[in-house]
Amino acid sequence: YCVEFRTESLSHHCALENRPYARWMQYLREGHTVCVACQPPAMNTDTHRCSGDGHNADGGKILHWEAIGNSQCQGTWKKIQQLEHCSCPPVHSFIFT
Repeated sequence: YCVEFRTESLSHHCALENRPYARWMQYLREGHTVCVACQPPAMNTDTHRCSGDGHNADGGKILHWEAIGNSQCQGTWKKIQQLEHCSCPPVHSFIFT
């Protein structure tokens, strides 16, 4: 499944990232919608959920995220909705780990 979030805040360290495999962090912006897919092996085999997916967090709860590969690139987001398939452009599409 896929979860759509609206980014609320992010650290300035995201924009400073220039390593080739991590340049995607430069595209993160406050107020943008991002999609995060929950797939194995991140999916818990018992609950069929990914940790941090915002389950039961509707209603404006602010959730925290951190980028893999640069722990200083982090921020907050709010869950918009859960979908069966992600519909965001590739630069705004991520995977739970």
